[in-house]
Amino acid sequence: MADKILRIGGASGFWGESAAAMPQFLGAGNLDYIVFDYLAEITMSIMARARARDPGLGYATDFVSAMLAPQLSEFAAQKVRIVSNAGGVNPVACAEAIRRLIDDAGLDLKVAVVTGDDLLSRADAFASQQSTEMFTAAPFPAPGTIASINAYLGAFPIARALDRGADIIVTGRVVDSAVTLGACIHEFGWRPEQLDELAGASLAGHILECTGQATGGNFTDWKLTADSMQDAGYPIAEIAENGEFTCTKPGGTGGIVSVGTVSEQLLYEIGDPQAYVLPDVVCDFSQVRLAQTGPDRVRVSGARGLPAPDSYKVSVTYADGYRGGQLLMFYGFDADQKARAYATAALKRAGARLEREHLAPFTETLVEVIGDESHFGEARKVAGSREVAVKVAAKHPDRKGIAVLLQEAIGIALSAPPGLTGFAGGRPRPSPVVRLYSFLLPKAEVSVSIEMNGETLDASDRSGVAFVASDIERPEAPQLALNETMSIVPLVQLAWGRSGDKGDNANIGIIARRREYLPWIWATLTEDVVAQRFAHFLEGPVERFLMPGPAAINFVLHDVLGGGGVASLRNDPQGKGYAQVLLDQPIPLPAPLLETL
Repeated sequence: MADKILRIGGASGFWGESAAAMPQFLGAGNLDYIVFDYLAEITMSIMARARARDPGLGYATDFVSAMLAPQLSEFAAQKVRIVSNAGGVNPVACAEAIRRLIDDAGLDLKVAVVTGDDLLSRADAFASQQSTEMFTAAPFPAPGTIASINAYLGAFPIARALDRGADIIVTGRVVDSAVTLGACIHEFGWRPEQLDELAGASLAGHILECTGQATGGNFTDWKLTADSMQDAGYPIAEIAENGEFTCTKPGGTGGIVSVGTVSEQLLYEIGDPQAYVLPDVVCDFSQVRLAQTGPDRVRVSGARGLPAPDSYKVSVTYADGYRGGQLLMFYGFDADQKARAYATAALKRAGARLEREHLAPFTETLVEVIGDESHFGEARKVAGSREVAVKVAAKHPDRKGIAVLLQEAIGIALSAPPGLTGFAGGRPRPSPVVRLYSFLLPKAEVSVSIEMNGETLDASDRSGVAFVASDIERPEAPQLALNETMSIVPLVQLAWGRSGDKGDNANIGIIARRREYLPWIWATLTEDVVAQRFAHFLEGPVERFLMPGPAAINFVLHDVLGGGGVASLRNDPQGKGYAQVLLDQPIPLPAPLLETL
């Protein structure tokens, strides 16, 4: 193993993240890079609307004002390099704002911009090709409804910009892990055929991209970090030339870095763990091994790579009407019955008004009574609850239709059952429904450029091969050592769990706390068992993937989020709590293993 270790800190996981990471990292010192991830599909649509209002907007403005401005001189003094996808749909404007900041500070820093992901100008051409959505086979959306079209670019353009001396790199849409992988390619001189190294550093980027989720946030064993949550440390990856890395955090910070926290982030928002497709490499995470090597230090190894695909994934966001709703509370006896009666009456009154005003009916309605026995099926059962929250929500093609619901949901309050209350500062407003459409586009049809010091360099990638998932060799199922004496324990005593979303699909990663528990978890948590657990939401199949390396199972639930993101009316449109629902599933365990709990 080579001696060189590259230290990269992950400072942002979404647009709106706290700026706490920069003082932590610069206070601790000894970092080579700080990387920032800001972009999700809904973020791109929000930025696109901002750019439509003002050509100078469309990027993460707080990256410039909150992350860079207060610390600019210090990270320049420490010679820390910055890589960020904060450019959104307007990376050129973001870079210009940074350059003004640098000039005002009298510093000598080079800013590079990676462009080429924005394909919005080709909307009519894509529509005329009559392509279909890669997951649902839906037709291409009407060009007039489209907010953004962006290809997910890779890491090699970032590496080339670093090769040319860039101190700060701003990109538009790149895959989340590319900001980390690009730094590694530059520092270690990796070539495209070094697949295992590329996969390992991509995994490091995947661990860093959600910041505090690798250091105790969203963790099953959350009580371990409850007292230090306010001072939670941000993650650092110490990456070696072979692509293996150690995850840690700045000393003296809160949170925890453990096999559990890092394993959960490993499985977060992945699909097939043997086919994690990125522009630069197809990753196989099924044999990844994690080891606690010291306090807040976890060693990660075993990622494997397959050749890069010959296409980019392209995501389109488009408008599909409006949605809105009202959240109120009922308390006292029969609270759940009162809440449902109120919600039913509000929808009936709003529906009658739509008819009187010659507006179309609602395209979808939803009533959720959170805290009663039926919400989220048996999984969230609260027997005898005397206090519930009720949400009444709907979708409509016209903003006016949602305005009617919001008015009538409050307007009926004085005719509602007793026990109605709430805490709010005004009536909610209708919001656009933004949907996601994804398709593959040959790399040869996307031109990528690097702009730096007034010079433009072509960085297009035309490499890759067609990826065939059916060629993957799957691991054998774990074997049970049968035992006549069995006891029933909840899954949470045997495993950690983490869940997330991809469009209208959700994934649930389950990681055995001890390797010997995995066969019993695998035998019990079948696709049918998980499907039944989420039957109240599930509209598609459940897939199950075995990961022998981390002793884990990844479930993918298709068509389970009511459209997902802002296209959904659900209380949890991104499946963030799904693992918590599954973790109380009863699991039979042989008597000898009970002694290890």
